Amino acid sequence: MSYLDQIRLNLDGQKGSLVQPAATFINCALWVSYGFLRERRDWPIVIANAPGIMLGATAFFTAL
Repeated sequence: MSYLDQIRLNLDGQKGSLVQPAATFINCALWVSYGFLRERRDWPIVIANAPGIMLGATAFFTAL
């Protein structure tokens, strides 16, 4: 949830780094994929990392 403040700053004109949100997006996407692709789906991993995909992508695109 720390990306909410970064997104707010990006929208206010104080652009942040692109690297950290991109890394968060990729990391969370990989964990969600892992949770879905297991023989028995691992819902705690999927649920815990799904917000990271959305927040990382939003922080990245608002920092452009």
